[in-house]
Amino acid sequence: MQKRLSKKEALDLIKNTDLKTLGKMASARKKEHHPKGITTFVIDRNINYTNICWVDCKFCAFYRHEKDVDAYVLTFGEIDVKIDELLEIGGTQILFQGGVHPKLKIEWYEDLVEHIHTKYPTINIHGFSSIEIDFIAKVSRISVEEVLERLKVKGLASIPGAGAEILSDKVRDIIAPKKIDSEVWIDIHRKAHKLDIMSTATMMYGTVESDEDIIEHFDMVRKLQDETGGFRAFIMWSFQGQNTELLRLIPDMEKPTSNRYLRLLAVARLYLDNVPNIQSSWVTQGAYIGQMALRFGANDLGSTMMEENVVSSAGVTNTMAKEEMIELIRDIGETPAVRNTAYKILKKF
Repeated sequence: MQKRLSKKEALDLIKNTDLKTLGKMASARKKEHHPKGITTFVIDRNINYTNICWVDCKFCAFYRHEKDVDAYVLTFGEIDVKIDELLEIGGTQILFQGGVHPKLKIEWYEDLVEHIHTKYPTINIHGFSSIEIDFIAKVSRISVEEVLERLKVKGLASIPGAGAEILSDKVRDIIAPKKIDSEVWIDIHRKAHKLDIMSTATMMYGTVESDEDIIEHFDMVRKLQDETGGFRAFIMWSFQGQNTELLRLIPDMEKPTSNRYLRLLAVARLYLDNVPNIQSSWVTQGAYIGQMALRFGANDLGSTMMEENVVSSAGVTNTMAKEEMIELIRDIGETPAVRNTAYKILKKF
Protein backbone atom coordinates (compact mmCIF):
# COMPACT_ATOMS: atom_id res chain seq x y z
CA MET A 1 0.00 0.00 0.00
CA GLN A 2 1.32 3.42 -0.92
CA LYS A 3 1.94 6.08 1.71
CA ARG A 4 -1.13 8.13 2.59
CA LEU A 5 -1.16 11.53 0.87
CA SER A 6 -1.08 14.68 2.92
CA LYS A 7 -3.22 17.67 1.98
CA LYS A 8 -0.11 19.54 0.89
CA GLU A 9 1.00 16.68 -1.35
CA ALA A 10 -2.47 16.36 -2.89
CA LEU A 11 -2.58 20.08 -3.61
CA ASP A 12 0.80 19.85 -5.31
CA LEU A 13 -0.46 16.99 -7.49
CA ILE A 14 -3.43 19.04 -8.67
CA LYS A 15 -1.36 22.12 -9.40
CA ASN A 16 1.90 20.74 -10.74
CA THR A 17 1.85 17.10 -11.85
CA ASP A 18 1.37 16.34 -15.55
CA LEU A 19 -1.79 14.47 -16.53
CA LYS A 20 -0.06 11.35 -17.85
CA THR A 21 1.81 10.87 -14.57
CA LEU A 22 -1.38 11.37 -12.57
CA GLY A 23 -3.08 8.71 -14.66
CA LYS A 24 -0.31 6.21 -13.97
CA MET A 25 -0.37 6.94 -10.24
CA ALA A 26 -4.16 6.64 -10.02
CA SER A 27 -4.17 3.43 -12.06
CA ALA A 28 -1.63 1.88 -9.68
CA ARG A 29 -3.78 2.83 -6.67
CA LYS A 30 -6.89 1.50 -8.43
CA LYS A 31 -5.14 -1.83 -8.99
CA GLU A 32 -4.47 -2.10 -5.26
CA HIS A 33 -8.19 -1.86 -4.61
CA HIS A 34 -9.31 -3.88 -7.65
CA PRO A 35 -6.54 -6.28 -8.69
CA LYS A 36 -8.79 -8.45 -10.90
CA GLY A 37 -9.43 -5.68 -13.44
CA ILE A 38 -13.22 -5.77 -13.12
CA THR A 39 -15.15 -2.61 -13.95
CA THR A 40 -18.72 -2.47 -12.75
CA PHE A 41 -21.97 -0.69 -13.53
CA VAL A 42 -25.54 -0.79 -12.22
CA ILE A 43 -28.86 -0.98 -14.04
CA ASP A 44 -31.06 1.52 -12.26
CA ARG A 45 -33.33 4.49 -12.70
CA ASN A 46 -33.31 7.96 -11.22
CA ILE A 47 -36.78 8.76 -9.95
CA ASN A 48 -37.25 12.38 -8.96
CA TYR A 49 -40.46 12.12 -6.96
CA THR A 50 -40.93 15.89 -6.92
CA ASN A 51 -39.30 18.95 -8.46
CA ILE A 52 -40.79 21.26 -5.83
CA CYS A 53 -38.00 22.77 -3.74
CA TRP A 54 -37.64 25.81 -1.51
CA VAL A 55 -33.81 25.76 -1.36
CA ASP A 56 -33.35 27.59 -4.70
CA CYS A 57 -29.74 26.54 -5.38
CA LYS A 58 -28.21 28.91 -7.91
CA PHE A 59 -26.51 26.04 -9.76
CA CYS A 60 -29.74 24.05 -10.28
CA ALA A 61 -32.09 24.26 -13.26
CA PHE A 62 -34.37 21.44 -12.09
CA TYR A 63 -36.23 22.92 -9.13
CA ARG A 64 -39.66 24.55 -9.21
CA HIS A 65 -41.84 26.32 -6.65
CA GLU A 66 -45.25 24.98 -5.65
CA LYS A 67 -47.16 27.51 -7.75
CA ASP A 68 -45.18 26.92 -10.96
CA VAL A 69 -47.26 25.36 -13.70
CA ASP A 70 -44.77 22.53 -14.23
CA ALA A 71 -44.32 21.71 -10.53
CA TYR A 72 -45.19 18.12 -9.62
CA VAL A 73 -45.27 15.40 -6.99
CA LEU A 74 -45.45 11.93 -8.54
CA THR A 75 -48.27 9.66 -7.46
CA PHE A 76 -47.44 6.17 -6.22
CA GLY A 77 -49.03 4.85 -9.42
CA GLU A 78 -46.72 6.97 -11.58
CA ILE A 79 -43.74 5.71 -9.60
CA ASP A 80 -44.93 2.12 -10.05
CA VAL A 81 -44.96 2.55 -13.83
CA LYS A 82 -41.36 3.73 -13.74
CA ILE A 83 -40.28 0.77 -11.60
CA ASP A 84 -42.16 -1.69 -13.82
CA GLU A 85 -40.22 -0.33 -16.80
CA LEU A 86 -36.97 -0.69 -14.87
CA LEU A 87 -37.71 -4.32 -13.99
CA GLU A 88 -38.33 -5.07 -17.67
CA ILE A 89 -34.67 -4.27 -18.45
CA GLY A 90 -33.30 -6.14 -15.44
CA GLY A 91 -32.88 -3.19 -13.10
CA THR A 92 -32.07 -3.64 -9.41
CA GLN A 93 -31.99 -0.14 -7.93
CA ILE A 94 -33.81 3.17 -7.87
CA LEU A 95 -31.93 6.34 -7.06
CA PHE A 96 -34.72 8.19 -5.35
CA GLN A 97 -34.39 11.94 -4.90
CA GLY A 98 -36.55 15.02 -5.07
CA GLY A 99 -36.50 18.67 -4.40
CA VAL A 100 -36.71 19.71 -0.76
CA HIS A 101 -40.48 19.89 -0.58
CA PRO A 102 -41.67 22.38 2.07
CA LYS A 103 -44.72 20.38 3.19
CA LEU A 104 -44.09 16.63 2.89
CA LYS A 105 -43.58 15.07 6.33
CA ILE A 106 -42.10 11.80 7.55
CA GLU A 107 -45.40 9.89 7.24
CA TRP A 108 -45.55 10.56 3.48
CA TYR A 109 -42.01 9.25 3.03
CA GLU A 110 -42.70 6.21 5.21
CA ASP A 111 -45.76 5.34 3.13
CA LEU A 112 -43.77 5.79 -0.08
CA VAL A 113 -40.80 3.64 0.97
CA GLU A 114 -43.05 0.95 2.42
CA HIS A 115 -45.16 0.89 -0.74
CA ILE A 116 -42.11 0.37 -2.99
CA HIS A 117 -40.36 -2.09 -0.67
CA THR A 118 -43.51 -4.21 -0.31
CA LYS A 119 -44.55 -4.19 -3.97
CA TYR A 120 -41.01 -4.46 -5.40
CA PRO A 121 -38.92 -6.44 -2.87
CA THR A 122 -36.08 -7.03 -5.39
CA ILE A 123 -35.50 -3.30 -5.89
CA ASN A 124 -32.94 -1.54 -3.68
CA ILE A 125 -34.07 1.91 -2.57
CA HIS A 126 -31.02 4.17 -2.66
CA GLY A 127 -32.70 7.39 -1.70
CA PHE A 128 -32.99 10.79 -0.06
CA SER A 129 -30.03 13.13 0.19
CA SER A 130 -28.85 14.53 3.51
CA ILE A 131 -30.57 17.84 2.64
CA GLU A 132 -33.89 16.07 2.21
CA ILE A 133 -33.39 14.08 5.42
CA ASP A 134 -32.49 17.21 7.37
CA PHE A 135 -35.63 19.02 6.22
CA ILE A 136 -37.91 16.01 6.74
CA ALA A 137 -36.69 16.07 10.34
CA LYS A 138 -37.35 19.80 10.71
CA VAL A 139 -40.81 19.85 9.12
CA SER A 140 -41.82 16.71 11.05
CA ARG A 141 -40.32 18.03 14.31
CA ILE A 142 -38.28 14.90 14.94
CA SER A 143 -34.54 14.14 14.96
CA VAL A 144 -32.46 13.15 11.95
CA GLU A 145 -31.81 9.82 13.68
CA GLU A 146 -35.55 9.17 13.91
CA VAL A 147 -36.05 9.97 10.24
CA LEU A 148 -33.31 7.52 9.28
CA GLU A 149 -34.52 4.84 11.69
CA ARG A 150 -38.14 5.06 10.52
CA LEU A 151 -37.23 4.99 6.83
CA LYS A 152 -34.85 2.07 7.35
CA VAL A 153 -37.62 0.07 9.01
CA LYS A 154 -39.82 0.72 5.97
CA GLY A 155 -37.16 -0.45 3.51
CA LEU A 156 -34.62 2.30 2.81
CA ALA A 157 -31.35 0.54 1.92
CA SER A 158 -28.84 3.37 1.53
CA ILE A 159 -28.58 7.12 0.92
CA PRO A 160 -26.87 9.02 -1.92
CA GLY A 161 -24.25 11.70 -1.46
CA ALA A 162 -26.14 14.43 -3.28
CA GLY A 163 -26.04 17.90 -1.78
CA ALA A 164 -22.36 17.81 -0.90
CA GLU A 165 -21.37 20.07 -3.80
CA ILE A 166 -18.14 21.45 -2.27
CA LEU A 167 -17.79 20.89 1.46
CA SER A 168 -16.66 24.43 2.09
CA ASP A 169 -19.11 26.83 3.70
CA LYS A 170 -17.68 29.88 1.96
CA VAL A 171 -18.45 28.20 -1.37
CA ARG A 172 -21.85 26.94 -0.22
CA ASP A 173 -22.81 30.43 1.00
CA ILE A 174 -22.46 31.62 -2.61
CA ILE A 175 -23.94 28.77 -4.65
CA ALA A 176 -26.53 27.39 -2.20
CA PRO A 177 -26.95 29.67 0.82
CA LYS A 178 -30.09 27.89 2.09
CA LYS A 179 -28.47 24.46 2.17
CA ILE A 180 -27.12 22.74 5.26
CA ASP A 181 -23.48 23.51 6.00
CA SER A 182 -20.59 21.13 5.47
CA GLU A 183 -20.43 19.75 9.00
CA VAL A 184 -24.17 19.00 9.00
CA TRP A 185 -23.81 17.11 5.70
CA ILE A 186 -21.00 15.06 7.21
CA ASP A 187 -22.90 14.46 10.44
CA ILE A 188 -26.02 13.18 8.69
CA HIS A 189 -23.90 10.62 6.86
CA ARG A 190 -22.19 9.77 10.15
CA LYS A 191 -25.60 9.17 11.74
CA ALA A 192 -26.67 7.02 8.79
CA HIS A 193 -23.50 4.93 8.95
CA LYS A 194 -23.98 4.34 12.67
CA LEU A 195 -27.43 2.92 11.86
CA ASP A 196 -25.81 0.65 9.26
CA ILE A 197 -27.24 2.70 6.41
CA MET A 198 -24.42 2.92 3.89
CA SER A 199 -24.01 5.89 1.58
CA THR A 200 -21.98 7.44 -1.20
CA ALA A 201 -19.92 10.64 -1.17
CA THR A 202 -20.07 13.13 -4.01
CA MET A 203 -18.50 16.36 -5.19
CA MET A 204 -19.65 18.94 -7.71
CA TYR A 205 -16.76 21.19 -8.72
CA GLY A 206 -16.38 23.96 -11.26
CA THR A 207 -18.14 26.92 -9.65
CA VAL A 208 -16.30 29.31 -7.33
CA GLU A 209 -14.16 26.87 -5.33
CA SER A 210 -10.35 26.84 -5.12
CA ASP A 211 -8.00 23.86 -5.30
CA GLU A 212 -7.63 24.20 -1.54
CA ASP A 213 -11.41 23.86 -1.12
CA ILE A 214 -11.35 20.67 -3.17
CA ILE A 215 -8.64 19.15 -0.99
CA GLU A 216 -10.60 20.08 2.14
CA HIS A 217 -13.60 18.32 0.63
CA PHE A 218 -11.55 15.18 0.00
CA ASP A 219 -10.20 15.37 3.53
CA MET A 220 -13.63 15.60 5.18
CA VAL A 221 -14.75 12.52 3.27
CA ARG A 222 -11.59 10.60 4.15
CA LYS A 223 -11.84 11.48 7.84
CA LEU A 224 -15.44 10.30 8.11
CA GLN A 225 -14.55 7.13 6.21
CA ASP A 226 -11.73 6.50 8.70
CA GLU A 227 -14.30 6.88 11.46
CA THR A 228 -17.23 4.87 10.08
CA GLY A 229 -16.28 3.02 6.89
CA GLY A 230 -19.76 3.82 5.61
CA PHE A 231 -19.03 5.28 2.15
CA ARG A 232 -19.28 2.69 -0.59
CA ALA A 233 -18.13 5.01 -3.36
CA PHE A 234 -17.08 8.51 -4.37
CA ILE A 235 -18.66 10.22 -7.36
CA MET A 236 -17.44 13.52 -8.78
CA TRP A 237 -18.86 15.67 -11.56
CA SER A 238 -18.42 19.13 -13.03
CA PHE A 239 -20.91 21.98 -12.76
CA GLN A 240 -23.32 22.05 -15.70
CA GLY A 241 -24.24 25.70 -15.98
CA GLN A 242 -26.66 26.08 -18.86
CA ASN A 243 -30.10 27.33 -17.72
CA THR A 244 -28.89 28.05 -14.17
CA GLU A 245 -29.04 31.25 -12.17
CA LEU A 246 -25.39 30.91 -11.16
CA LEU A 247 -24.20 31.17 -14.74
CA ARG A 248 -26.42 34.20 -15.27
CA LEU A 249 -24.89 35.83 -12.16
CA ILE A 250 -21.33 34.95 -13.20
CA PRO A 251 -21.53 34.77 -17.02
CA ASP A 252 -17.76 34.66 -17.52
CA MET A 253 -17.38 31.57 -15.31
CA GLU A 254 -14.86 29.27 -16.93
CA LYS A 255 -16.31 25.93 -18.06
CA PRO A 256 -14.45 22.96 -16.51
CA THR A 257 -12.33 21.06 -19.03
CA SER A 258 -11.93 17.32 -19.52
CA ASN A 259 -8.32 17.71 -18.41
CA ARG A 260 -9.51 19.21 -15.14
CA TYR A 261 -12.00 16.40 -14.59
CA LEU A 262 -9.41 13.66 -15.11
CA ARG A 263 -6.85 15.52 -12.99
CA LEU A 264 -9.20 15.86 -10.02
CA LEU A 265 -10.49 12.31 -10.42
CA ALA A 266 -6.95 10.92 -10.27
CA VAL A 267 -6.14 12.89 -7.13
CA ALA A 268 -9.42 11.76 -5.57
CA ARG A 269 -8.43 8.13 -6.17
CA LEU A 270 -5.01 8.78 -4.60
CA TYR A 271 -6.28 10.75 -1.61
CA LEU A 272 -9.37 8.68 -0.81
CA ASP A 273 -7.34 5.56 -0.09
CA ASN A 274 -10.06 4.21 2.22
CA VAL A 275 -12.99 4.53 -0.22
CA PRO A 276 -13.20 1.32 -2.24
CA ASN A 277 -14.98 2.55 -5.36
CA ILE A 278 -14.58 5.61 -7.58
CA GLN A 279 -17.30 6.21 -10.15
CA SER A 280 -16.89 7.74 -13.58
CA SER A 281 -19.35 10.53 -14.38
CA TRP A 282 -20.04 9.80 -18.05
CA VAL A 283 -23.41 11.53 -17.58
CA THR A 284 -21.69 14.92 -17.41
CA GLN A 285 -18.48 14.12 -19.29
CA GLY A 286 -19.74 11.97 -22.17
CA ALA A 287 -18.81 8.43 -23.16
CA TYR A 288 -15.22 9.10 -24.27
CA ILE A 289 -14.08 10.91 -21.11
CA GLY A 290 -16.20 8.51 -19.08
CA GLN A 291 -14.09 5.72 -20.52
CA MET A 292 -10.86 7.68 -20.03
CA ALA A 293 -11.77 8.01 -16.36
CA LEU A 294 -11.20 4.27 -16.04
CA ARG A 295 -7.53 5.03 -16.75
CA PHE A 296 -7.53 7.75 -14.08
CA GLY A 297 -8.68 5.76 -11.08
CA ALA A 298 -12.37 5.01 -11.67
CA ASN A 299 -13.47 1.37 -11.40
CA ASP A 300 -17.20 1.89 -11.91
CA LEU A 301 -19.21 3.41 -14.75
CA GLY A 302 -22.20 4.13 -12.55
CA SER A 303 -25.68 3.73 -13.96
CA THR A 304 -27.05 2.98 -17.39
CA MET A 305 -29.24 5.97 -16.44
CA MET A 306 -32.61 4.88 -17.73
CA GLU A 307 -33.92 8.26 -16.58
CA GLU A 308 -32.11 11.46 -15.60
CA ASN A 309 -33.74 14.84 -15.02
CA VAL A 310 -31.42 17.10 -13.02
CA VAL A 311 -28.35 17.30 -15.28
CA SER A 312 -30.52 17.31 -18.40
CA SER A 313 -32.39 20.33 -17.00
CA ALA A 314 -29.06 22.13 -17.09
CA GLY A 315 -28.69 21.41 -20.79
CA VAL A 316 -26.49 18.28 -20.81
CA THR A 317 -27.93 15.01 -22.07
CA ASN A 318 -25.75 11.90 -22.42
CA THR A 319 -27.18 8.40 -22.69
CA MET A 320 -25.62 4.96 -22.65
CA ALA A 321 -27.07 1.49 -23.09
CA LYS A 322 -25.79 -1.57 -21.24
CA GLU A 323 -24.19 -2.91 -24.43
CA GLU A 324 -22.21 0.32 -24.93
CA MET A 325 -20.96 0.20 -21.33
CA ILE A 326 -19.80 -3.37 -21.84
CA GLU A 327 -17.90 -2.42 -25.01
CA LEU A 328 -16.29 0.65 -23.42
CA ILE A 329 -15.00 -1.49 -20.56
CA ARG A 330 -13.76 -4.30 -22.81
CA ASP A 331 -12.07 -1.77 -25.08
CA ILE A 332 -9.57 -0.89 -22.33
CA GLY A 333 -8.91 -4.53 -21.48
CA GLU A 334 -11.03 -4.82 -18.35
CA THR A 335 -13.87 -7.20 -17.47
CA PRO A 336 -17.37 -5.68 -17.43
CA ALA A 337 -19.74 -6.69 -14.64
CA VAL A 338 -23.18 -5.58 -13.54
CA ARG A 339 -23.50 -4.93 -9.80
CA ASN A 340 -26.10 -4.04 -7.22
CA THR A 341 -26.23 -1.09 -4.81
CA ALA A 342 -23.81 -2.78 -2.41
CA TYR A 343 -21.27 -3.27 -5.23
CA LYS A 344 -21.84 -7.02 -5.18
CA ILE A 345 -21.20 -8.43 -8.65
CA LEU A 346 -24.33 -9.98 -10.16
CA LYS A 347 -22.99 -10.99 -13.56
CA LYS A 348 -19.76 -10.72 -15.54
CA PHE A 349 -19.71 -10.29 -19.29
